[in-house]
Amino acid sequence: QVQLVESGGGLVQAGGSLRLSCAASGGTFSSYHMGWFRQAPGKEREFVAAITWSGYPTYYADSVKGRFTISRDNAKNTVYLQMNTLKAEDTAVYFCAAGRSWVRTAKEGYNYWGPGTQVTVSS
Repeated sequence: QVQLVESGGGLVQAGGSLRLSCAASGGTFSSYHMGWFRQAPGKEREFVAAITWSGYPTYYADSVKGRFTISRDNAKNTVYLQMNTLKAEDTAVYFCAAGRSWVRTAKEGYNYWGPGTQVTVSS
């Protein structure tokens, strides 16, 4: 059983940056592929980025490609999402997820989820 806790969310102006962290415990973090998803009010949860257990390759939604970077530190049991050039439409609750299979965008393929952290981008 893996427990995930996100942190680093907050309020930022458009054009600014935030770095989200997701700390894992209770399992072998380095054996899991990791993903970031987000959910805006009234919308479906959508894929943002994914990274394999080794850190390569990575995969991004078109809407964040070139602005967001996913990375991981297996020694610290943590996955990160660096978000630059933020836009109002990036406002959402951001969730990290852990999966045994490399499913990339399919949220149904992830086995464990964190409670989420709110990101609000003011325009």
